[in-house]
This record gives sequence, structure tokens and C-alpha cells, in this order.
Amino acid sequence: MNWNQIEGNWEQFKGKVQTQWGKLTDDDLDVINGKRKELAGKLQARYGKAQEEAEREIDNWLMRH
Repeated sequence: MNWNQIEGNWEQFKGKVQTQWGKLTDDDLDVINGKRKELAGKLQARYGKAQEEAEREIDNWLMRH
């Protein structure tokens, strides 16, 4: 799966994203709105992760979906 598919079907993937990263709020998911850069930023803010770590987690999550 690639990020374009996630972005294009964001409404369907919001639940899966929230299941993976439970600290993300509904408001966070609305702000992210399918944008990978926004997701990485929210992961950094909510979990205190470095940018590289957040990107790696997103990549790993993508491979599983």
C-alpha cells in the first residue's frame, strides 16, 4: 500500500490509524486529513518521538496494511 491510497481513502483509514496510535484524538485525525507529514508531526507531539522515528513507524504501519 502506498500513502496516496491512504490519503484518498482517509475516512476509511482513520480508525486504523487511531487503533495504532491511540493517543491521537479525533481532532488530530481531522487535522491530519490523510497528510503523512501531519501524521508524523502529531506522532512527534503526542508521543515525544523524533521525526525519523515517527517516519519509521509510519513506514512499518504502511507495510502491514
